[in-house]
Amino acid sequence: MPPGISTLAADAPELSAANTGFMLICSALVMLMTPGLAFFYGGMVRVKSTLNMLMMSFISLGIVTILWVLYGFSMAFGTDIGSIVGWSSDYVGFGNIGVTELWDGYTIPVYVFAVFQLMFAIITPALISGALADRVKFTAWALFITLWVTVVYFPVAHWVWGAGGWLFEMGVIDFAGGTAVHINAGAAALGVILVIGKRVGFKKDPMRPHSLPLVMLGAALLWFGWFGFNAGSWLGNDDGVGAVMFVNTQVATAAAMLAWLLYEKIRHGAFTTLGAASGAVAGLVAITPSGGSVSPLGAIAVGVIAGLLCAMAVGLKFKFGYDDSLDVVGVHLVGGVVGSLLVGFFATGGVQSDAKGLFYGGGLDQLGKQAIGVFAVLAYSLVVSAVLAFVLDKTIGMRVDEDVEVSGIDQVEHAETAYDFSGAGGGAGSRKDVPTTGETAAAAAQNKKVDA
Repeated sequence: MPPGISTLAADAPELSAANTGFMLICSALVMLMTPGLAFFYGGMVRVKSTLNMLMMSFISLGIVTILWVLYGFSMAFGTDIGSIVGWSSDYVGFGNIGVTELWDGYTIPVYVFAVFQLMFAIITPALISGALADRVKFTAWALFITLWVTVVYFPVAHWVWGAGGWLFEMGVIDFAGGTAVHINAGAAALGVILVIGKRVGFKKDPMRPHSLPLVMLGAALLWFGWFGFNAGSWLGNDDGVGAVMFVNTQVATAAAMLAWLLYEKIRHGAFTTLGAASGAVAGLVAITPSGGSVSPLGAIAVGVIAGLLCAMAVGLKFKFGYDDSLDVVGVHLVGGVVGSLLVGFFATGGVQSDAKGLFYGGGLDQLGKQAIGVFAVLAYSLVVSAVLAFVLDKTIGMRVDEDVEVSGIDQVEHAETAYDFSGAGGGAGSRKDVPTTGETAAAAAQNKKVDA
């Protein structure tokens, strides 16, 4: 993703209505990805946790939006301070940004760049939530998001994309978020689950997805929105780079889905819908950092490698005993690492930059830079996220009580359930003194008063 630095052109850029409109559409597409993620995760959990899973994504839309306006954009893309974080008072509260003020070196307003980047900031903590299904207090999760984006996401976004950020200045390539989004979220997920522990019944009870149609719907929305996520990250449409990224996004996603399904068929004897959805997401993750550097043939290679390695990686939780509920580590962390490192092999030097990978005569230089970026973000996010989870767990408590987890987190945390079966038949569910499925606690109490 190009940072806000001046071009070498003699003439200052002018506002482009075409690029501005394009970027607003891309921003809306990226926003759609968070509800898509909610459906993707919501279908993968058991019925009793569906609403909680949806809300863990939706709440990020609220919290991160406000923080971004107040100080997040300033921290991520303000004037560099020590190559670690940014800060510009003009960006605080968006208080001194002109309506037609352009993002430095580009033909879109600062407001458009800010709202596009906001959508990335929103979905990144939402990705973490899939690893924590069934067992985290909603208030603790909301506070975790607040702290995490402040001390992890905003600084890391500056490292990778901000003018003066140390990874950007080093030459680490991350077109649209392999390090800043996916490795960042995947490492954070691992850090948190190592602190809060396993679900009740992990490796003993069946924990199958309750609605594969919801999973497929969510995956489709993610795939659709990802074109804005990736193609929009060039911040314009003038030189064809965004078009290459669009094509590579489609190609790598298709290749990863097929590779995952092939692995499933060989290993487990079936082509599953869950595998198709997961494989597609793995391909989307892997092409995110690399798609602006590779050819379409390279994108096929990226997709196949990511599909196979992520399919293998999701089983590691059973081998090593960490409860990554919905495979955030296996798909986002592993997929982000794979896609980021493969830049060092498949970069052609003919798309977003002249940096070449090993297979195109570039030697090991770019691979080394990519490795530094990958492991720096991974280590920082893992450690800081674990510390945040530990502090919250020891103060307000991160986990719900065991009986709440067993009976279902939706009713206790949200006073609702995802599906109302009260009209399906008689029995206890039809009595006014027993809350029917989907009935709120307040409504149940009111019924008791009426009976009295």
